[in-house]
Amino acid sequence: MSIELEIEKMTLEEKLRAMEALWANLSRNEQDLQSPAWHEQVLDEREQRVKSGQEQFVSWEDAKRELRDRLA
Repeated sequence: MSIELEIEKMTLEEKLRAMEALWANLSRNEQDLQSPAWHEQVLDEREQRVKSGQEQFVSWEDAKRELRDRLA
């Protein structure tokens, strides 16, 4: 049976536990994980926007509230 079919049978809790187990396994050897080149480009662009004053920061609580309001 394919993995996709097995995943469809799993509960949400089982899926989350499986994701956590996969991530724990993958992250054991951080040096083997390579970020794609575009990650560095995005981070550089964001850093430049912060330095130029184009970005504004909000508290984590405000950000969560804004997201909840948008998704409600």
